[in-house]
Amino acid sequence: MLEDAAGIRRVVIATGFVDLRKGIDGLAQIVGTRYDLNPFEKGTLFLFCGR
Repeated sequence: MLEDAAGIRRVVIATGFVDLRKGIDGLAQIVGTRYDLNPFEKGTLFLFCGR
């Protein structure tokens, strides 16, 4: 897994709590609507915080 981290150019930390039960599709929708970012942008890591 660490060898995959070499391609990360940008890290986006999502503020607030997110229901992680939404799955990958729900989290991608949050990135697109709440933060107005492309969730499929190559080289970007999105971090979420659950309760």
